[in-house]
Amino acid sequence: MLYYRDLKIKLHPQVYEPAEDTFLLAENLMIKEGDFALDMGTGTGIIALLMAKKAKFVLGVDVNPIAVELAKENARLNGIINVEFKQSDLFQNVGGKFNIITFNAPYLPGEPEEPIDLALVGGREGREVLDRFIEEVNGYLTENGIIQIVQSSITGVDKTIEKLTSKGFKVEITGKERYFFEEIVLITAKRVGFSEPLE
Repeated sequence: MLYYRDLKIKLHPQVYEPAEDTFLLAENLMIKEGDFALDMGTGTGIIALLMAKKAKFVLGVDVNPIAVELAKENARLNGIINVEFKQSDLFQNVGGKFNIITFNAPYLPGEPEEPIDLALVGGREGREVLDRFIEEVNGYLTENGIIQIVQSSITGVDKTIEKLTSKGFKVEITGKERYFFEEIVLITAKRVGFSEPLE
């Protein structure tokens, strides 16, 4: 069991345990009262549950079915009802538009072998999952929506900023922490005045 702020979070060996990257996002969430929020790759559900304290409604999705069940259990454990969790490979089972979308992206190069790897391994170069997310995210944001992405310097922060900028986002780094061999960066991207998703 993990205790963070006033949340009690159950853990599971096949679900990513909240760590420094999670807490960097948690401390810098740009959630506002009444927002509709989407937490991509929700894991234990901790970020979704934190956002639910202000948001009108939060959807948390994860490709790992064990994570989805665990997140549902954590919502029940904390008595939080304005949140829903479902299994989805990125936006596959997501509908509607959101004011804020958070994503603690997998970034290790390689192919996942067991459920826990889905949280960490992002494809052959480590960026494939993140790049797919960037390609699709515009269609799920409200006009002035915000994306917050946690990323490791291992997989090219500049490349992410470049891709987001080319999609019409105003991008800034709103948090960072250095560890042994990498820097964990929080990228906040605001969609500026586009009413239609950019192609």
